[in-house]
Amino acid sequence: MAAPGIAPRILCIGIPVRDLTFRVETVPARGSKANARHLAEICGGNALNAAIARLGGRVAFAGPMGDAQETSSGFILDRMTSENIDTSHIVRIPDASTPVSAIIIDATGERTLTIYRDPALWTVELPDADKLLDDCRAVLVESRCAAFATSLCTEARRRGIAVIVGVDRAMSLQDSLLTAASHLLFASDQLQETAGIPDDGAALKRLAALTPAFLAATRGPYGTIWLNETGALEQTPAFPVQAVDTLGAGDVFHGAFTLRFAEGGGVRQALRFAAAAAALKCTRHGGGLAAPQRVEVEELLSMSPAATLERAPRL
Repeated sequence: MAAPGIAPRILCIGIPVRDLTFRVETVPARGSKANARHLAEICGGNALNAAIARLGGRVAFAGPMGDAQETSSGFILDRMTSENIDTSHIVRIPDASTPVSAIIIDATGERTLTIYRDPALWTVELPDADKLLDDCRAVLVESRCAAFATSLCTEARRRGIAVIVGVDRAMSLQDSLLTAASHLLFASDQLQETAGIPDDGAALKRLAALTPAFLAATRGPYGTIWLNETGALEQTPAFPVQAVDTLGAGDVFHGAFTLRFAEGGGVRQALRFAAAAAALKCTRHGGGLAAPQRVEVEELLSMSPAATLERAPRL
């Protein structure tokens, strides 16, 4: 554990992505062509998009990347270094390609994407748990990484380290991360698909019967719905902003929640902090690399009525 006053160390587990983003007025129809207003080449994946270093934490990344000779991994490593992310635990997979995605962002800020992930990346074996979890206050893991991350997450929980899973795709009800996690942060659509119930509250309650983890679901401008310690539904409101780019907002939410919780904030504080960070990210183009600094989040929090946000209404 870190000494008092030292920024908490967060371990992020995932698979980084090289993103090509195109801004358009509207998403082109099938079989048609469209001119983009802007092109940007950025990076995705939870270690970068979570913006934990920008928000005041110490960040290490563990996960697979492509062969040392291919170009996308070098591009991503440069960005990680500039964001003060410890990359010493990356595992190179010989002859494999680092993932690349093409992302279309329309005038409302909504994004549509396609991505290629080399199947060879899933064969990765992470470094030794003692090395990864040393001085670690929390683990943030992408839900898709269960195949190579569950044993490490289980060991982290055994050591009393929080394990936060950012869920951006539907999970199997037999997924090992459902029970290895201490906190599961879903997006609404993925929550409902995972539970097989078209209602966020009912879906959370169904999953609560399968896992002891804290459960929450983000709902964009409608805030976050979650189950408190008594099993009652509560809601943390979103911060109203004019969104121009939602790419990376979920990762920023997950990272901000993880950091604030690791700092000793309860789930209410962590959810409010995460909502503010994600809202600010949505006001800027650039995915997670457009995430806010800590001072900006604190300023937004200070401008908002504490009485409204500290204890959200029960549902």
